[in-house]
Amino acid sequence: MKQSSFFSQNYDAKKKTTRKELFLAQMEQVVPWNRLLRVLKPYYYSSKPKAGRPAMPLERMLRIHLMQQWYSLADESMEDALYEIESMRRFADIELNEDAIPDETTILNFRRLIEKHQLADKLFTSINRHLKHEGLLVSKGTIVDATIVKAASSTKNKDKSRDPDMHSTRKNGQYYFGMKVHIGTDINSNVVHSATVTAANESDIGQLPQLLREDDKLIMGDAGYVNQDYKRGSRHLGFSWQVIEKAGRPKKLSKSRVKKNQRRTSIRSKVEHIFRVMKCQFGYNKARYKGLEKNRSQVMMLLALTNLYTQRKALMG
Repeated sequence: MKQSSFFSQNYDAKKKTTRKELFLAQMEQVVPWNRLLRVLKPYYYSSKPKAGRPAMPLERMLRIHLMQQWYSLADESMEDALYEIESMRRFADIELNEDAIPDETTILNFRRLIEKHQLADKLFTSINRHLKHEGLLVSKGTIVDATIVKAASSTKNKDKSRDPDMHSTRKNGQYYFGMKVHIGTDINSNVVHSATVTAANESDIGQLPQLLREDDKLIMGDAGYVNQDYKRGSRHLGFSWQVIEKAGRPKKLSKSRVKKNQRRTSIRSKVEHIFRVMKCQFGYNKARYKGLEKNRSQVMMLLALTNLYTQRKALMG
């Protein structure tokens, strides 16, 4: 049993439970720790040298990595937070007077391990299997959508150039430089079951096949997915095509079609909550790394954690 420090004892005596404590307590309950540890264990311990200091406990490193995503912290900032914030230390099972706090290089190496072996994809799949086991991924309908994530557009760097993996696109008369996150969500639970990450100039409709499940029977999306060939093809295959219709020029949509669009929008719009959590709740409003693959790894991890966050009440019972 660990011996509590004086600071830890004083922390126990405080009168208010903070929002950070409440959030971490909820995540403690809903994250399927054993599933995730089984995914990581073969890669983590095999990457450690036999000589030298012993490896940090895998679960501790996983908990620290998840806090990095939830609070949008760089490696150095994550290390500082562990020294400064008692609630984060408790979540990582660290006692100041007994346990070593991982330094920023150790935190960086764990993140690179996840990127190297594409473990974010495996963790995303493992979490979704857990949600399916809990009855939260059972419908045969998918809502598709995409959002732009801006990247650094400055050329004031060593290479005097922008990230070659990122591109510009125009939306509502404004230009954006960065990448695009495409998702497919379960129509009932709004759980993200499929995702792709592309440069910002890639079309929404071009990613549609990768966002659908084999047993889907219904597709919903905004006007960015309007395509007559896909519409005819989906109906030929037995899909119900429920994509928002565009008004033509000079003709306008009839009243019946406008009402149909409104009904579809009222259902389709809940997919936007996924992007709100990812960008506002978890602070992912700008690409952190250079290169599409590094950022894709983080996006997949964030989407997995977003699924847990949006379904936390159902998982907690």
